[in-house]
Amino acid sequence: MKEALRYLAGIRGPSGYGSKSTAEQVTQDCSCLISSHLTAIVTGATSGIGAETARVLAKRGVRVIIPARDLKKAAETRERIQKESPEAEILVLEIDLSSFASVKRFCSQFLSLGLPLNILMKSLCSNNAGKFSQKLEFSEDKIEMTFATNYLGHFLLTEMLLERMIETAARTGIEGRIINLSSVIHGWITRDSFCFTKMLNPNKYNGTRAYAQSKLAIILHAKEMARQLKARNARVSINAVHPGIVKTGIIRDHKGFITDSLFFLASKLLKTTSQGASTTCYVALSPQTEGVSGKYFADCNESNCSGLASDESEAHKLCKQSRALIHRRLRQSILA
Repeated sequence: MKEALRYLAGIRGPSGYGSKSTAEQVTQDCSCLISSHLTAIVTGATSGIGAETARVLAKRGVRVIIPARDLKKAAETRERIQKESPEAEILVLEIDLSSFASVKRFCSQFLSLGLPLNILMKSLCSNNAGKFSQKLEFSEDKIEMTFATNYLGHFLLTEMLLERMIETAARTGIEGRIINLSSVIHGWITRDSFCFTKMLNPNKYNGTRAYAQSKLAIILHAKEMARQLKARNARVSINAVHPGIVKTGIIRDHKGFITDSLFFLASKLLKTTSQGASTTCYVALSPQTEGVSGKYFADCNESNCSGLASDESEAHKLCKQSRALIHRRLRQSILA
C-alpha cells in the first residue's frame, strides 16, 4: 500500500527521483559519464519507450545503434532524433529478435564496424515488452514467439556482444552497462508453473502468462550474468528494470481487451512515455548506479522482485538451458 501511494504521489526515493521523473530529468547530470562519447545499442527503438530512450541518449551525446526489423520505421526514428539533435550519430542495422540466425547476423555486422560498446539496452519495445501475442505462434526456430523474442533473442544478443563490452570497459576505464527491460508482471509466475520446456512449447497457451514468464526469465538472466561477470572481474554491470505501466502500443493492440472508457480512467494512473523511459536512462547513465549489478529497479530506485526472480539456482539453471538450446538450434541450422 505504501509503495502504491508513493507511486501515485510521485514521491522521490533515495536516488532523488520517482515515478513522475522523466528521462531528460534523470540524465541532466550525467556529463561525467558521456564525455568519452559512449556507444549504445537500443532494441525496440522505433517507437514508445525505446524511441524515447534513444532520443534522450542521443541528446546526451551517446552514439546510438538501432537494431530493427522494420528499417523504414528505424530510419524515420533516426530522422526525428537528428532533427532535434543534428550532431547525433545514429546507425540503423537490421535484426529480427525472434530469429537466432538474424541475431547472429546483426552481431557479426555490428562487430565488423569496429565500434566500442558501452551500453546494451534490451527489449525496449513499443509495448513495454517486445512481443505480446494472444494466440500461440512459433518462431522460425520452432520456439513459442513471446519467449523467443522477449528473452531468448536478447539472451543470444548478450552472449555475442559481451566480449566487446568487456574489452571496451577495460580499454576505456568506463563501466559497461546492460539493462534488461522486465515488468512487475513477472511476480505473477509461480515456481511450479515455471518450466523451460513448456515455455518453448506450451501445452495450454495463455498470452499473459507467456509474457510474464519471459519477463521473469529476463530478471533471472540479469541475476546470473551479474554473478558471472563478477567472477570474471569484468567491469560490466547488468540490471533489470520495470518501466511502469505506460500508454504504448500494447494498449492499442488490445482494444477488445481494454475498452476506451476503461483506458480513460486507467490513463490517470499510467506513465507518459518519457516517464516510462526514465528508469532505463537512469540505470544506463547515472553515476549513482556505478558498480551496481544484479539488481531490479522501478521508478529510478532499487526495488524488490519476486522470490522466484531472486533464486540463484533457478537463474543458473535457466542460463545453462538457454545457452544449450541456442547452440543446438544454431548447429542444426548449419547442418540443415
